[in-house]
Amino acid sequence: MDLITVWFVLLAILWTGYLVLEGFDFGVGMLLPVLDRGRGLDRGRGLDRGRGLEAPSSHLDQRGEREANDRRRTMLTTIGPHWDGNEVWLLTAGGATFAAFPHWYATMFSGMYLALLLLLVTLILRNMGLEYRHKRTDREWVRRWDLAIVGGSFLAPFLVGVALTNLVAGLPMTEHTMGSMRYTEFDGSLLSLLTPTALLGGVTVTVLCLAHGAHFLALKTTGDIREQARAVATKAGLASAVLAVVLLATLGAQRGTAASWVVSGIAAVALLAAIAANAKGAEGWAFTGTSATIALTVVAYFLMLFPNAINGRGDSPDLTLAAAASSPLTLQIMTWAAVVFTPIMLGYTAWTYWVFRRRLSVDDLPQPVGAH
Repeated sequence: MDLITVWFVLLAILWTGYLVLEGFDFGVGMLLPVLDRGRGLDRGRGLDRGRGLEAPSSHLDQRGEREANDRRRTMLTTIGPHWDGNEVWLLTAGGATFAAFPHWYATMFSGMYLALLLLLVTLILRNMGLEYRHKRTDREWVRRWDLAIVGGSFLAPFLVGVALTNLVAGLPMTEHTMGSMRYTEFDGSLLSLLTPTALLGGVTVTVLCLAHGAHFLALKTTGDIREQARAVATKAGLASAVLAVVLLATLGAQRGTAASWVVSGIAAVALLAAIAANAKGAEGWAFTGTSATIALTVVAYFLMLFPNAINGRGDSPDLTLAAAASSPLTLQIMTWAAVVFTPIMLGYTAWTYWVFRRRLSVDDLPQPVGAH
């Protein structure tokens, strides 16, 4: 296997790590407004009415607000030690693309500039919400940062799904000649990225991340949050199964190979196994199933992409890996750096997940800053 293929495989691994790990982060963020109400407050209201007592609405509103905030804090605490480390995978994937395949990087960022800028702004606002939400306790402050977290958690995986699907489904490209050198460039607009297949890819990745995050919450929490997360995971899992089958069949019909069809089939089986495990209360196996589904989907994408960096749409020329790659010396230096630093990154990631492996509940939360 030559170094060009080695770095193509390493990029697939980096994107797999990012979507598996950051995928449940996104899912947890999407679920903040869904799982922030427990059954305890409703039972309390019913008990009061049954005794002929009618609690003041302001008291119930304050109580419900505190409960919702505590539940959201619990959900965010489950990803607190991990979300910033998970984003390192995206930074590494971008840096590796720039160094190993500069023409691939340049074509992506020229063709998808506005979409990738929107993704960057979305991630920044979401991360600011995760960092600053707990700095103050007044209602408007918390509500606005919650909106940034929830909105970013929906939009970011959608944009990533659209971008990756476009690479496989194909972009409008043209070939240019400069002297004796020939090169391929993007020849389209922002609207040319918003094809039905690309939008389907964005929706599928988003819903799959939602199911993945629900499995993670069921694995990491106790009580009402755990039970409600399992219920959401079943619905999101079934929806993502339908979407994934349609998406992979559509892409497979255009770009599929025997290997990509096999991997796509295994991904579908893994997702169905995750849904079955969740129904039985085996949250660990359910989370493993959606992790495998995301990983295998990325593998199927890269199999449909190889030996190209970007597939051409219709009669457009492809941008091949050979044409997009750096010099052999650059790839050799990068390979030695990867041999040294990749095990360190993997070891540190595994260690953090092991240290913060226990389940959480609302009772484990400390008093928020500024609370009396």
